[in-house]
Formats: sequence, structure tokens, C-alpha cells
Amino acid sequence: MEFWLPLVFAAVMGLALLLYVVLDGYDLGVGLLLPFAADDEKGQMISSIGPFWDANETWIVLGVGVLLIAFPQAHGIILTSLYLPATLMLMGLVLRGIAFDFRVKAGDDQKAMWNGIFSFGSLLTALCQGWMLGSYITGLEPSLYNLLFSLLAAISLPVLYVMLGATWLMCRTALPLASKARRWARRGWLPLGFALLVISIATPLVSENISARWFALPQFFWLLPVPLLTVCCYGWVGLVLYGKVKCRSLLLFLTLAAICVLAALGLAYSVYPDIIIGRLTITEAAASTESLRFTLWGVLITLPLILGYTVFVYRIFSGKVPEHSSYE
Repeated sequence: MEFWLPLVFAAVMGLALLLYVVLDGYDLGVGLLLPFAADDEKGQMISSIGPFWDANETWIVLGVGVLLIAFPQAHGIILTSLYLPATLMLMGLVLRGIAFDFRVKAGDDQKAMWNGIFSFGSLLTALCQGWMLGSYITGLEPSLYNLLFSLLAAISLPVLYVMLGATWLMCRTALPLASKARRWARRGWLPLGFALLVISIATPLVSENISARWFALPQFFWLLPVPLLTVCCYGWVGLVLYGKVKCRSLLLFLTLAAICVLAALGLAYSVYPDIIIGRLTITEAAASTESLRFTLWGVLITLPLILGYTVFVYRIFSGKVPEHSSYE
């Protein structure tokens, strides 16, 4: 139990953050795409995420909560090192929440301002999350190369979110907005591929630990399916977007989600058994066994409730959104 409990909590935390990236990623992507839509399309775009976005953000609360309760030492180091981007990210989320509510009640002369604030909050949130991810991968060490890598990650993550947002709009909206979302996804496809390639090359260069784990033999051959499957998923997305292959828009969105899952598996392998690369292991950072055993009951209750609520909401509000809704 002493060995397995920290791993269970690490897995729950990883699952929560992965679901956050996919689910809140698409609604952040919709916010990033909002300035490129016509005025009569923006309400429809907001409507496509309206019933879900609060539930989506629950996952980051769960992930950070598990980090705080199960790994307090790691929580202190990570949030101390990432205090500024974490604060800016929270400001971005607050701006999104304010703009989301106020744009519905604002007059026509102010709606454009609140749409702009919603987009800016989405951009600020995405950039900060990318920076935090890049800093985490480099072990939170503030060298020049690590800062450049964090900047690269900060630019790359919004590209992924735009792709998730565009494919989500393809699933949730009717023509002509769905066609426009397809064009947005096409424009994001090559930048996404470039970002994936550069990040894949740069990651082992900035982290000796990750390089050693991925390029040692025979592990290299065991891990080869992860990048190969990622390339296949990326290529499939391109074939669908450019009309070479036909499939449902939902499958396109799920393929992008699969890329996120593969990236998460690769990161988990790169980090384990550390929780902060090269500085702190999962076992060292874990709270006492008694505390983890007590907290486990809360997780066993909370996690199924959040999952059930998420599935329920997505089933109730499935289908295409109407052109005019209460979110306008």
C-alpha cells in the first residue's frame, strides 16, 4: 500500500490534467478563433461551448487539488517556480468567466468588447499553460535554453488548442460556420506538425534525463510506437481536412485527442519515477500513507461523480447548436 498509493494519486492527477487539456483545450481554442468569425457567428461559437466549459475547468481543479494534498512538497516547489505564469493563467481564466457572462447581458455596442476580452483571456491562459508545461519538462531550471524551450511550448500549445477548437466547431455547428471551422483547422494543421516536430527534437536536448530514458537500448524500440502512432494520427487528420479521406468530424476531434493521450504517455514515461524531473521522486514527495489512505476515499467518491456529471452534460447537450441561442 505504501508503494502503490502515491502511484494511484499520480495517475489520478495525470488523468485529470490530460482531460483538462483535451476538454478545456477545445473551448480555449474556440475563444482563440473568435476574432476570425463574423459577428453573427460568434454567438453560435460561444453556444457550442456554453454548457460544457465550467465542467471542463473542473478537471484542473481536481489535478491541482491532488497535487496539493497528495504531494505537498512538489506542490510547493512547482507553484513557487511557476508563480508568475500561474497567476497570469488564473487572471486569464477570470477574464474568460467575466466576459462569458457579461457578453450575454451587454448591448450590441459593448458585445464586441466582451468578445475581445474573452479571446484575450483564452490567449493568455493558453500561453501561460504552454510556458508552465515547458518549464516543468525542463525540471523548473531557469537556464537560457530552458527559457527558450518554455517559450517554444508557450507558442505551440495554443496551436493545439486552435485545432481542437476548430474540429469541435465542425462537430457542433452547422453550415456555413462548420465549413469555416474546417478552413481554420487546415490552416492550423501545418503549424501543429511543425510544433510537434520541434518540441520532439528539443525535448531530449534540454533534458538529459529524458534523452537517456528514450534513446537507451532496448527501450528505444519499445517506445517507438508512441511517435509512430502520433505521426499516423497527425497524417490522418491532414488527409481528412484536405478531403483525401472522409470521416465524421467527431472522429477527427478524437484523433487529435489521441495525439494528446500519446503525448501524455510519453511525458509520463519521461518523468517516472520523478514528479519533478531530476529533483524529486513521487515517493519522496508523497504525503504520509495514513493521509493518502484517508484522502483516497474522497477521490473514490469525487472522481466518479465528476466523470458521471461530465458524461451526463455531454449527452444532454449533444448535437448541433442552433444559430440563435441564449448565449447570444
